[in-house]
Amino acid sequence: VIMERIFSGIQPTGTPHLGNYLGAIQNWVNLQEECSSVLYSIMDMHSLTMPKEPAVLRQNILDTTAAVLACGIDPKKCFLFRQSLVPQHAELAWILGCLTNVPRLLRLPQWKMKRDSQNNEGTVGLLTYPVLQAADILLYKSTHVPVGEDQVLHLELAQDIAQHFNKKYGEFFPVPKAILSTTKKIKSLRDPTVKMSKSDPQKLATVNIADSPDEIVLKFRKAVTDFTSEVTYDPDGRPGVSNLVSIHAAVTGLSIREVLHQSVGLDTAHYKMVVAESVIQKFAPIRNEFKKLQEDKSHLIKVLDDGAEKAKELAAPIYQEIRQLVGFR
Repeated sequence: VIMERIFSGIQPTGTPHLGNYLGAIQNWVNLQEECSSVLYSIMDMHSLTMPKEPAVLRQNILDTTAAVLACGIDPKKCFLFRQSLVPQHAELAWILGCLTNVPRLLRLPQWKMKRDSQNNEGTVGLLTYPVLQAADILLYKSTHVPVGEDQVLHLELAQDIAQHFNKKYGEFFPVPKAILSTTKKIKSLRDPTVKMSKSDPQKLATVNIADSPDEIVLKFRKAVTDFTSEVTYDPDGRPGVSNLVSIHAAVTGLSIREVLHQSVGLDTAHYKMVVAESVIQKFAPIRNEFKKLQEDKSHLIKVLDDGAEKAKELAAPIYQEIRQLVGFR
């Protein structure tokens, strides 16, 4: 059996929100306990696909690092590193890009969506970043990748690229499998038909892990529900209340059924405060640790540098073999 190796990445968009935490980071913390070889990357190269000020990007990288550490990612149990510090990611992306046809990339929904947001003038990076994602995963011969629903098509591309490479150059890459998050997509508190997002212009829509208890209470109090007062779970018919139930279940670790059982007799106004309280309790220690780590910039930089050294040691021999296979050496 090929040794299991998990790879996953997070874009440095600053402080993660409740959706990032429940959908990805909480899962990362569990996986570092279950698997002996785990790599988590701060995807700074990917973040250039949407325009960023250099100073903002620098700060976001540090804030994202502080946040994942505060949530329980332990650099002794995994490699936590910045993607751009390992040059083989970009080098392998070039080789894999030469095996990938353009129509396949043009069909990916993220390209269509994001190109529209850039007035139909999508950049080459925006088109080819799924190939870089494939390189991120395959560079370490990763066997498993935790993904959300929105990235499944990109993982399928990585699987196809791995098989294509193997067919051309001989069996080399394991075909990486998805580890799907079991948490329901967390929706915006102001519009439960769309997912919670950092770029939401409505300040009350998104709960960040660094929010104060007062801010969390306010956001849940203003959460959009409906005119029925009892608490039920019906994502299609009652998306607002169902989103609160999903959040409540995810932060307490209870099932949807158990949460509903506890909430019998509560009206939605009271229930919002119950959910707010459970989120506050979950985030209190994380928030304190996050604030502490934010102050210690040199520590954050050292964690990322050390992680990059380890990632490079792992990547170098694999990449040398790839160079040999394609005829570079």
